[in-house]
Amino acid sequence: MKNFRHQHHRPKKNTLVVGRASVIKAMQEGKQLERIYMQTTVHGDTIDEIKKLAAQYLVPINKVPVEKLNNFNVSNHEGCIAQISKIQYQDLQDVISFVVDEGKTPLFLILDGITDIRNIGGIARSAYAMGVNAIIIPDKGVGALNEDAILTSAGALEEIPVCRVSSLLKAVDDLHMNGIVVYASEMKAAKRSYDIDFSIPAAIVMGGEEHGIYPTLLKICDEQFQIPMPGNFESLNVSVAAGIILYEVARQRG
Repeated sequence: MKNFRHQHHRPKKNTLVVGRASVIKAMQEGKQLERIYMQTTVHGDTIDEIKKLAAQYLVPINKVPVEKLNNFNVSNHEGCIAQISKIQYQDLQDVISFVVDEGKTPLFLILDGITDIRNIGGIARSAYAMGVNAIIIPDKGVGALNEDAILTSAGALEEIPVCRVSSLLKAVDDLHMNGIVVYASEMKAAKRSYDIDFSIPAAIVMGGEEHGIYPTLLKICDEQFQIPMPGNFESLNVSVAAGIILYEVARQRG
């Protein structure tokens, strides 16, 4: 595990794919991209092709002003720059099958609407330490798993499998089909964390601090629970909450 030291920096040039044709070629060759930064005003056949491939390979597109692209300090970007992923994203079903074949009890963590990379890094650090088999994230509406996120995670994001999916709703369906119960962390739930049986194959959904878990996703979860707080405080930081919940899981599993 790497030592934690948070700093904000511009991505290194060797992690960038610059220009429309280069971005198209990278995706066609199967190179994993973290996201594509596209100038808000660009259009045309090559832009349409980039959007089509990005949807196919679950690569988020960020529409940005040209000043943002110029800040990458590269020339001839043609309104399009992609960042190569430092995370090797895994197929969810492949990870489930691997865990089951290993004779382990599955444990997954689903992140819904968590955009702060410091929180994502902190969650990954706790998840790796507490034996989570994989973190599941959507292809949109989540913070970039870039170098800053990896540094914040103390390297955990390079160790724990991450599954990027087109739909968290479908991911929950896939988990259900594999006999995995899906629990939602919800501060208004009636049950408390220690009332939940985490010893069985389980996945836990954590929502963003501002909006919580998306209502449609919350509805299809099997059960909801809250973290008991004697201090009667409104809520916890999501990274801290994840650590508390995962400790309870580890305690129950011995």
